[in-house]
Amino acid sequence: MERKKQDHAPSGRKRKNGASLVRRVIERHESITRKDIADWKKARIQAANDYEPRQVLLQNLYEEIMLDALMSSQVGLRIDKSQGVDFSLVQGGKTDEEQTRILKDSGLFDQLVELIVESKFYGCSLIEFSYTPDGIRADLVRRQNVAPKTGRFYPDTYGSEFVSYREEPEFGRWLVELYPREGDLGLLNKAVPYVLMKKFAMSCWSELCEIFGIPPRVMKTNTSDPEMLSRAEQMMKEIGSAAYFIIDTEENFDFAQGVATNGEVYKNLIDTCNQQLSLLNLAAVLGQDTVNGNRSKEESSSKLLDSVVKADNRFIESSFNRIILPALASIGVLKPGLRLVIAKEVDVEKLWKMVHEGSQYYDFDIDWIRETFGIEVTGLRTDTAPAVSPAPGNKKDGKAGASGSGETRELPDDFFF
Repeated sequence: MERKKQDHAPSGRKRKNGASLVRRVIERHESITRKDIADWKKARIQAANDYEPRQVLLQNLYEEIMLDALMSSQVGLRIDKSQGVDFSLVQGGKTDEEQTRILKDSGLFDQLVELIVESKFYGCSLIEFSYTPDGIRADLVRRQNVAPKTGRFYPDTYGSEFVSYREEPEFGRWLVELYPREGDLGLLNKAVPYVLMKKFAMSCWSELCEIFGIPPRVMKTNTSDPEMLSRAEQMMKEIGSAAYFIIDTEENFDFAQGVATNGEVYKNLIDTCNQQLSLLNLAAVLGQDTVNGNRSKEESSSKLLDSVVKADNRFIESSFNRIILPALASIGVLKPGLRLVIAKEVDVEKLWKMVHEGSQYYDFDIDWIRETFGIEVTGLRTDTAPAVSPAPGNKKDGKAGASGSGETRELPDDFFF
């Protein structure tokens, strides 16, 4: 007996498989060749074409520069920081615990946050929802096949057939688009020249190590006997792997005289490129300067990174509330009318300072101290007045005794900052 295939989509929310853009992508093998600034200019011209803009060359270039270790780690850092935030789904000013749990358990949040942050770097993210045996998932429509400037999807990146995806009935429901700035090619467009220069410098440095680290061998001979020359060549091959030359005794071999260097010029160029990439990706240079770095410099850099992550989180909230949550509601994943709210990150060090100073005037709840700071409170000290009360609610008219003697003191005006 033939078993019917189970449909995992909610009743009344089914989608035709033929409408899927992800399944219509025609895979093509892209040639792997060394890219240079000329390739970048060519890709930009193709993407900015007024008649039929395409991003095939540009997105291929983006994928290559993302193989750079620094780029991969820093973009990943921004994604990880946004994926690690706590959030809730709110309706009518109240948190909907059930709907929040559904979104968290589905794994959609992490998938979508990655694609949302990536849209800032790649210029766009066209996302397609689908149901699998494991539940709802979000897939990226291959960026090489998408032309966001015209709203076209090309099944074959080098073909002429296209689909105007913004005019499809699935758009806004099963298919959503994140396009931060119309006409913008993304942050990676600014990173391309630095990564290419960095790769060039590393290639030259590698050649320098090969030439001067394993210098070529030279054999001089005055024989013209083919058999003797053949034996000499075989001997040079078997001695080692370094390059070798067999020349006449009257000939000379010398290295071309360039700038005397041990590779410092290449290292300086690589360091400069890394610094510029860090400023582009994180707005600061973090942990790279092990010679001239200092604590205050790292702290200020961390604050700059925090401001970038906050901007990412605001963009994530906006993208969910404007685009993603309405789409998920229309296909039956979540209830309509929900809003996503990301919890504000607490500066624990600053909060602890406030608690320490406030303990002179107010009592604090032990359970809150334990949950917030991870400090296991076992009891009250016997040699000093209690700074933390064993239970909440010990306040009267906004004042609380620090010593239990009934004495009350006003908080200083500048305590809450």
